[in-house]
Amino acid sequence: KMDTKIDDELKLLEKNYPEAKYYLDYSNPLELLVAAILSAQCTDERVNKVTKSLFQKYRAAKDYAKADIKKFQQELIV
Repeated sequence: KMDTKIDDELKLLEKNYPEAKYYLDYSNPLELLVAAILSAQCTDERVNKVTKSLFQKYRAAKDYAKADIKKFQQELIV
């Protein structure tokens, strides 16, 4: 299962980098992945503003996959 694999990777990172600080807001591995992808395009502060509503609407990977790209892009503008 993908979530288990991601959880294992996060645990490994936490073990090897115990002092690392997270600046992105997330509550599960999928949200962290989405936030990390978005943070490559803008600041973490901006990502945290956008993902508040984004994470409420898109709860699973299939939700992102089924999203209309134009509508999704508009949702990224806050």
